[in-house]
Amino acid sequence: MLHRYILSSIAMATVLIAAAANPIVTDYSVDDCQGSLKPYPVPAAIVEYPDSLTPVAINHVGRHGARYPAGATHSKELLSLLQRADSAGTITTTGRNLMKLTQYVISESKGRWGALDSLGMAEQRGIASRMYMAYPDLLVSSPITAISSYSPRCIMSMYSFCHQLTRMNNRVEIIASSGRQYSDLMRPFDLDQDYLDFRKDNTWAPPYDAYMSETVPVSGIRRAVGQDFEMTDTEAREMALMEYYVLAGLSAMSIDTDITAYLTKEELNQLWSTFNLRQYLQRTATTVSTVPADIAAPLLNDLISTTAAAAEGRNEGHVFLRFGHAETLMPLLSLMHLPGCYYMTNYFDTVSKHWRDFDVVPLASNLQMILFRSKSGRYYLRVDLNEKPVPLIPNSTTIYLPWGEARNYLTRCLPMYMQI
Repeated sequence: MLHRYILSSIAMATVLIAAAANPIVTDYSVDDCQGSLKPYPVPAAIVEYPDSLTPVAINHVGRHGARYPAGATHSKELLSLLQRADSAGTITTTGRNLMKLTQYVISESKGRWGALDSLGMAEQRGIASRMYMAYPDLLVSSPITAISSYSPRCIMSMYSFCHQLTRMNNRVEIIASSGRQYSDLMRPFDLDQDYLDFRKDNTWAPPYDAYMSETVPVSGIRRAVGQDFEMTDTEAREMALMEYYVLAGLSAMSIDTDITAYLTKEELNQLWSTFNLRQYLQRTATTVSTVPADIAAPLLNDLISTTAAAAEGRNEGHVFLRFGHAETLMPLLSLMHLPGCYYMTNYFDTVSKHWRDFDVVPLASNLQMILFRSKSGRYYLRVDLNEKPVPLIPNSTTIYLPWGEARNYLTRCLPMYMQI
């Protein structure tokens, strides 16, 4: 199968040695260093729109809300290491506290790995409430279609969102469904053959491995297991990432713990930037490959066609809600070239300054495309990322874009074979 925009081996060699003239050091907050596991940042206010415009359609694509850890691997491997250090007699007080904390995470998550938790439900209710308060007439007058991936946390996110809309007004009419029939839209990473080949070939791995070996600090994990504990540098780096992942996910479980008791702010920034780079390389368009973004083309095409149908009066329901994953949104936002969601470079140590997963896909992150009609009958599109308006066209400041212009731009974002 023809691969889309894969670098040649010569170009890859150039990428591997590319580095910025000065090493990039970040100083993001501890909360931000939770990355894509950061709970949803609630906007300060509902965005108002001009009185001259009337909302006529909404396309919403949302990530599931806060959840328990997706799986037990990270927690159990970290616990196993700490138990080995305990048996060897090298574990420190910090290590013992970390071991207790990890045991608690495993205990709390038993039977609920990956499940939506109460915070995740509240995040979805909050977004739904703000949508209703912003567009009450539209939500009452238009039948709402809601779909979800087959993942239970996405299904529960959809029902939490929809239930809140009906609580706001029991005249809201919603048709909700979920299942594998929506995987081409909500889980294309399971189906797209080019993407499956991309992951199988590990095309993204060389620049990531090079960055990880130079960036991941082992000081934090060694403070836990003790300086005399025997561990290779490779194992130490791998376990440092395990420790980071466990600690970064605590807030999503509503576990209130000061993670700087285990990792310094500097270490958290280094570990976050490594995980951030992995997401960037695997889930967005890069100089390594555009395949990770191209998989969102069917979803973008669906957004274009449903918005067009609303503008042309070809469908009854003008509100569409879709619930998926971070891996649903990252490719889509990259394909659309939204601000902060698309970054092309061969200097991968600069990614942390330009593409930040905590801005792009925090828990319950969402894209909203709202179609408005003016008093003169013209249609305009506004795009909101995490409930904040952003310019659709790069290097533009226009928020309310004429629909024809917006449609042309979005169509050009699709792969060439879909533009015909």
